[in-house]
Amino acid sequence: MSTEAKRYEQEAARILEASCEAVQSARRELPGVAGEVAELIVASFRAGGKVLFCGNGGSAADAQHLAAELAGRLRLDRPGLPAMALTVNASVLTAVANDFGYDEVFARQVEALGAAGDVLIGISTSGSSRNVVRALEQAREGGLTTVAMVGDAGGEMVKVSDVAIRVPVTATQHVQEAQIAVGHAICEIVEAEMFPREG
Repeated sequence: MSTEAKRYEQEAARILEASCEAVQSARRELPGVAGEVAELIVASFRAGGKVLFCGNGGSAADAQHLAAELAGRLRLDRPGLPAMALTVNASVLTAVANDFGYDEVFARQVEALGAAGDVLIGISTSGSSRNVVRALEQAREGGLTTVAMVGDAGGEMVKVSDVAIRVPVTATQHVQEAQIAVGHAICEIVEAEMFPREG
């Protein structure tokens, strides 16, 4: 192995260790709030509601990922659950951004698609993405339950959410890694509760 390759290997080990520590921090500090969010989602589904997700950049990808785990499947072969990401319709996103401004791209969809009793989960590492804040504000006005999935900074999203999943990490990529781990835990609990198996 070359000197450069050895150095890269050491750097990769350091980065992976930081990733593991981020998830371990979530494991230590977030099971309670993860369980609370799972309970809110199960209650919404049982009452005929749905879950909406939104976020920017990597958080947009996570919004789509978690919506897919519910609408598609995670571990069980079962009917789909009503979950959707507000990040996927390019025509709506660009029309709203053009006509109303980028801050409104998610809020407008919450107004159009959300209903009282639904759950909106806004995802951001900083917690201060203005368009996600606006979506949470609109959701509150519409009677949706609001959840902020954020990093250690918390940000403005925490102030307009009923529940905050605040990952105790600062590095953006490691916040995202912990967020998806927590999101998977929530989805797995919801799936098992909605479709219990004997034994």
